[in-house]
Amino acid sequence: MNRPITFACLAFGSTLLTWSARAQDMRNVLEPTIPAACATLVAQLSSSESTLAEADESRPDTERIQQAIDHCARGQSVRLQTNGALNAFLSGPLQLRMGVTLLVDKRTILFGSRDPRDYDVSPGACGILDHNGHGCKALINGDHADDAAVMGDGTIDGRGWAKMLGQGRSWWDIAQEAKVAGSDQNCPRLIILTHSDNFTLYRVTLKNAANFHVYFSNGNGFTAWGVTINTPKSARNTDGIDPSSATNVTIAHCFIHTGDDNVAIKAGPSGPSSHMTIAHNHFYTGHGMSIGSETQGGVSAIRVKDLSIDGADNGLRIKSNAERGGLVQDVAYEDVCIRDTKNAVLMDSHYAFSGRGRDMLPTFRNIVLQDVRVLGPSKITLEGYDAGHRLGITLNNVVLDAAAAAKVLAMHALVVLGPGPVNFWPSGEDVQVAGSPGKTRPNSCEGKFVPLSGK
Repeated sequence: MNRPITFACLAFGSTLLTWSARAQDMRNVLEPTIPAACATLVAQLSSSESTLAEADESRPDTERIQQAIDHCARGQSVRLQTNGALNAFLSGPLQLRMGVTLLVDKRTILFGSRDPRDYDVSPGACGILDHNGHGCKALINGDHADDAAVMGDGTIDGRGWAKMLGQGRSWWDIAQEAKVAGSDQNCPRLIILTHSDNFTLYRVTLKNAANFHVYFSNGNGFTAWGVTINTPKSARNTDGIDPSSATNVTIAHCFIHTGDDNVAIKAGPSGPSSHMTIAHNHFYTGHGMSIGSETQGGVSAIRVKDLSIDGADNGLRIKSNAERGGLVQDVAYEDVCIRDTKNAVLMDSHYAFSGRGRDMLPTFRNIVLQDVRVLGPSKITLEGYDAGHRLGITLNNVVLDAAAAAKVLAMHALVVLGPGPVNFWPSGEDVQVAGSPGKTRPNSCEGKFVPLSGK
């Protein structure tokens, strides 16, 4: 069934906020459909305990998968399929082509290679620490691959936990080493898409990325629908889905459990991010529904609706600082339930500042939280940068079930409360509060928290 994404119209006293096509993904987004196959490749390997036998690590399928993609007509798919007990494929970097879908069939696993040399951007650049951090190709790459897609009910597994071939450490080990040493890791992302308009991810499960799972940049049109991301909380820098300098993005009906941002909207020097819909999703461990930290390109027209966040470090977060800040505006969150999360709301204008520059100051304004409920003790941070760059935020029916145990920090903020209930009062340096919260019923979270998809 093709289901559209829709939003309601909300009135805040004399202010009318319309959840319209002008302030979210402007496309008419329907549930995707899987195209017919131009080629079906059958598995020649078998997975064992979520990996491959050591002898099979030298039997990659990269060439035959890539050849099938290269010879597939637009509008069709290359299908990866099980063959009895044989259910696995092994690959180094793949290049998607315009209009071609990579289809990973049910019970089929596409494993990423453990050989750093397969991912080298230049000889010896991947699988090391340096001060660059861009030495690896992704497992799946799309550059100017308009209308391409990755679909299916199978799994793509980056095996970030497994030791790299020829080394006694894993991708995740060197990510942690980089943090301790203050350097940069060179680990392959699972999927990188650049200048690839109208890209689709549908139903597929992504696991154990060595770095980010999905990075979509400089494109117009991206849909992730029914995707499951399942990676441990301890896996550093394993963002779920990151749209960057992009427009017309929909992330819907997804289940995201990971070690860093569940979703992070970025806007770096290459341009703004705008018109995004994040609807009907479930987040688990991770760093939450984030915007930033790169916001110098500007972020606007973002709509988040019907979201559960369960057991994350952060809930709703906008983060930036004086060396990568810009204007973030027209961002609205509606019908959000947050449970067992350390920072339920974190508006952070001084995120991880390194002191290299102070010429890109962050401004967050016209931020609206509507029908948000926080279960369990948590922290609320409402922080503008300074008196000239105040946070402008409206809280309408934002309720903390453990309000007495909550810590609320605010500074350089203009806060409007109501007309729905708000059971805490922000105060602090340069904080102005207006409005009159009412006494209507808090947002219902019944049925919002569901187990991670069993894919």
